[in-house]
Amino acid sequence: MSALELREVCVPGRLAPVTLALGPGQMAGLVGPNGSGKSTLLQAACGLLPHTGEVRWLGQPLARLPVNERGRMTAWVPQEAHFEFGFSVRAVVAQGRYAHGDDGRGVEEALARFDLTSLADRPVNHLSGGERHRVLLARALATGAAIHLWDEPLAALDPRHALEVLMLGRTLTKAGSTLIFSLHDLRVAYCLDVVVVLHAGRLRAVGPPEEVLTPDLLLEVFGVQARHEPGLALFLP
Repeated sequence: MSALELREVCVPGRLAPVTLALGPGQMAGLVGPNGSGKSTLLQAACGLLPHTGEVRWLGQPLARLPVNERGRMTAWVPQEAHFEFGFSVRAVVAQGRYAHGDDGRGVEEALARFDLTSLADRPVNHLSGGERHRVLLARALATGAAIHLWDEPLAALDPRHALEVLMLGRTLTKAGSTLIFSLHDLRVAYCLDVVVVLHAGRLRAVGPPEEVLTPDLLLEVFGVQARHEPGLALFLP
C-alpha cells in the first residue's frame, strides 16, 4: 500500500493532472524551476488547495478523513508563516500535538532536535526568519505523523541546520514515515530515494536521482548543461 498517492490530481491553470505514489519509508524531493507547480502540488496533496482527482493517505481518501485524523496522519511545513501574535516558541511547537489531544508529548524533544530549547519561552514573532523556520519544522516533528509534506524546508537555514534537517528526514523515513519536500539545490536531490520533477505545471519525471537527473532532462527543464562524475554532478553555464 502506498503511503501517499495522487490520482490524476489537477489544479486548473496551475497543475496538470499528476499521478504519483510514494511508499512508506521513502524520502522524496520535488524539484523544478520557479513557478513549475511544486508548492501547488504539495498544498493539494495536503488538502489545503481545491483540486480535482483524488489524494489518498495510507490508502484512505483524504476527502473522507475527519479533521483530527488528518492532523494525526500528516505534518505540513509551509515555505513561510506569519505569526501575528506573540505565542511562545514552545506553544507553537505544541500545536503539533493538538490533534492528539494529549499533554504535549514529544514537544521538548522536538525543541531540542532543532536547537530551540534556549528559545522556547521567546515570542515566535521576535525570532529571525531562519529561527522561525526551525520552529515550523519542530512543530511538524512533534506531530509524530506518518506523512510529511514540507515546502522548501532548507530555505533560510544555515549549513549546519540544513544538514540537521536532512538527517532528521532520513531518521523519520527509516522509522517508516514518508517525506516529500521541495528544494532548489539539485546536489541535495542525489541524497534522496526519489526525485519528482515538475516543469511548467506538469509532471516530467519520477524515479531515483541517478536515473532521473540526466543531462538531457537538466537541459530541458532547467536550461543548464551538466556533466556527471561518480558521486558528483557539475552544472555548467
